[in-house]
Amino acid sequence: MGAPIVTTASITPPMTRERAEAIAAEFDLRRLPPDFLANPYPVYAVLRERDPVRTMPDGSWFLTRHADLVAVYRDAATFSSDKHVEFAPKYGTASPLYEHHTTSLVFNDPPLHTRVRQLIMGALTRRAIAELEPGLVALVDGLLDRLAARGGGDLIEDFAAAIPVEIIGNLLGVPHDERGPLRGWSLAILGALEPVLTPTQQAAGEAAVREMLDYLRGLVADRRRHPLDPQRDVLTRLIQGERDGQRLTETELLHNCIFLLNAGHETTTNLIGNALVCLHEWPQEKARLLQRLHEVRAEPQRQDEIPAAVEEFLRFESSNQLGNRRALRDTEVGGVRLPAGALVTLCIGAANRDPAVFADPERLDLDRRDNRHLAFGFGVHQCAGLSLARLEGRVAIGRFLARFPNYVLSAPPVRGGRARFRGFLRAPFRV
Repeated sequence: MGAPIVTTASITPPMTRERAEAIAAEFDLRRLPPDFLANPYPVYAVLRERDPVRTMPDGSWFLTRHADLVAVYRDAATFSSDKHVEFAPKYGTASPLYEHHTTSLVFNDPPLHTRVRQLIMGALTRRAIAELEPGLVALVDGLLDRLAARGGGDLIEDFAAAIPVEIIGNLLGVPHDERGPLRGWSLAILGALEPVLTPTQQAAGEAAVREMLDYLRGLVADRRRHPLDPQRDVLTRLIQGERDGQRLTETELLHNCIFLLNAGHETTTNLIGNALVCLHEWPQEKARLLQRLHEVRAEPQRQDEIPAAVEEFLRFESSNQLGNRRALRDTEVGGVRLPAGALVTLCIGAANRDPAVFADPERLDLDRRDNRHLAFGFGVHQCAGLSLARLEGRVAIGRFLARFPNYVLSAPPVRGGRARFRGFLRAPFRV
């Protein structure tokens, strides 16, 4: 007998309105119950309706409306991404995690943010990304061949997670036989960004930063001696940028290499994994998408349906659920006065289900158009690798469905149990 088929009820458990209201009434990112981590959206809905700019127990503010997040994203002069103030008490200023997270692109303001972003974007042009597609297709097809030979496997470990690690490894020119530790390092470093940091998480995160820095020093030294094509190799471009008036210190260079791995790995893994689990959970949407993919294959001139579906997966189950800013001056958001120094949490997961912007937002709708989700952020800090992530999602999801249209989950998927990054650690399936 084969493994049992997992029902949709075993994936995202429902939450009663009463329970959602009870959690919302005492909402505290430092004390989140397991049923919230399994399904936070009913709580987000209550907060959006009743307390959209919520004062938190620690004195920070929690934003859940789409319009309020966009207003904060737009006003980079008032709302800083710099995390020196916020992360000093969390990690301690001597911590490797503090050095990393206060140096990486995502947690900085201009001029460092501008310098690093320009260098990275120069190697992620539309042409450069298009040239990655044949290699990505070959990678995905190889993974699918192995899954077919085994009759299934794990959607995360054997498929979703294997794709971005290889792509980022290629962009940085990491030798294939040296990529083994990359996923573990990334999970440990990003795990330390959760609202509550346990001693175990901190120790694992600090060890990962140290180990990755040790590895990268050797990789950078070798690339200085043997540069690659800066139009294709991000690391060479970051190094050679020093000769173009965009000088990065050694610390900035190394930590932004770590950032590239983390940013490209976790979010794209979650995009692919979340999408394939969502389709299992929404069988009517899966059937409709499969029918349209069949029609596209029969009539190549028809519009590919996968890009729009990818945008809906990003909206419905945002890989990155939370962002943060610090107010540099007295200001106002959503009619609420915020003092200078206010710490603000941007709830992307809530904004992406705001009924003021999205019709029937709690439904996965792969026909949705004009999808103004905030999964990649907005404004000057919008994700630099969004085009690459979309390419990976389109190729991975599309080719998986073409190969395994009747895949089923064979055991309940295991979520990562985190508030900031929403995804799965395991999702066993069979074909």
